Amino acid sequence: MEYRKILNEIKPDSKEKGKLKEISSKLINSINKISLEEGFNARAEAVGSVAKETYLKGKSDVDIFIVYPLNTPLEILKEKGLEIGYKISEEYNGVADEHYASHPYLTSIIEGYKVDFVPCYNIKDASEMKSAVDRTILHTKYIKSKLKKEQIDEVLLLKRFMDCIGVYGSEFKVGGFAGYLCEILILQYGSFENVTREVSNWRYKTIIDLEDYGSSELFEDPLIAIDPTDKNRNVAAALRKDKMEEFIYGCRNFIESDNKIDYFYPTRKDNLSKRNIVKKFNDRGGKTYIIEFNIPSVPVDTLHPQLKKTEESLREKIEEEGFEVFESGYWTNEKDKGILIYDMNVSKLNNIKVHYGPKIWAKQSCINFKKANGNKCYVLDEFLVVDKEREYKTVTDLIENIFTKENIFKIKIGKNLKNIALNSFKLYLIENYLKTVNDEDLNDFLDFLDDFINPGQHTRR
Repeated sequence: MEYRKILNEIKPDSKEKGKLKEISSKLINSINKISLEEGFNARAEAVGSVAKETYLKGKSDVDIFIVYPLNTPLEILKEKGLEIGYKISEEYNGVADEHYASHPYLTSIIEGYKVDFVPCYNIKDASEMKSAVDRTILHTKYIKSKLKKEQIDEVLLLKRFMDCIGVYGSEFKVGGFAGYLCEILILQYGSFENVTREVSNWRYKTIIDLEDYGSSELFEDPLIAIDPTDKNRNVAAALRKDKMEEFIYGCRNFIESDNKIDYFYPTRKDNLSKRNIVKKFNDRGGKTYIIEFNIPSVPVDTLHPQLKKTEESLREKIEEEGFEVFESGYWTNEKDKGILIYDMNVSKLNNIKVHYGPKIWAKQSCINFKKANGNKCYVLDEFLVVDKEREYKTVTDLIENIFTKENIFKIKIGKNLKNIALNSFKLYLIENYLKTVNDEDLNDFLDFLDDFINPGQHTRR
């Protein structure tokens, strides 16, 4: 296949490259100047995809690491790193915001670009590492030394392909492939097309070991990609099994497709409207419930795992009570609202359920069970049982009961969500909830619902 058209669309042009180099150079010089003047004993270094030139057009964040000597106390590194970041942000009229990884770092919007100022230690190899961010400089140096110039295009094609089939990004809400892992795949297989061919044959616990460390036995992940700068780290540790599976399937579909170019563009979604989405859900024949609540002011990397934990725990409780969930999920606008969605096969049960006691062979236990439950006990498949009135006859009864101060302990809810969810909880049928969604959130929410009801649609064209 001829990829020139795609590359013309996804490669940054000379103007964008020049602007990024100019900004990076200015910021690095300013940091080095402040460090020298104020005796911080630090230097700045550009890292990440911009430094490696493996960023997609219009999707470039600038990563500036503020590098301290190994003998710098951690508290000094944290304090002075943020202090320098704030000074530089102010100097360039940036809008700054603190974030936290293994330690605090600063994000600022400067001249329209997102810039991360991250303090770290100046390590020469992984054995000297004091925090997780320290190895990023090693990653940048490794890729720049190993990736051939012509392979940069192959990385860009791979990132674009992954993005369009929904598996690019290692953040929790995606659970897919990190940029560094994409670069490692190109180093391993040589080109984008070779990646698709090799990946189509991947098996569970496939191993990639560029430096032949032989340390794969340390890991139990679906994909094992030994970090070439650290034999004790799996670069694919954050990759979810389902995203690896989708990538394999997407590669197979791509190879078989007569319209390969379509895989480098987002899935076309026609007639994405409230009416059509509701019709799709209603055509399934069940009922779909939406639980909405406000969300706390926490980083998105904290928010998403807590929403996922809550969604899964509530699903488990719903099914424990005898209801049947066809599919469930969560969504958030990452500003003020979070939702849990449960598409039900069975949302209403009869009034009576079978309450199981001991096996009939355990005489004394059966005597005790009969004393507790009366003469209506009977034998069912070797168990002594009794019919009892069901506590929750509809799934709405159960959900409304769970989201109370007395019963919220029955599910595992994210610690930052608990109080705010209790105070703002609302339960809807999907057709009623869609009437409440504001215009700002509507397109993104409809897009989520379309993916929810059409799983895997991005992996095929």
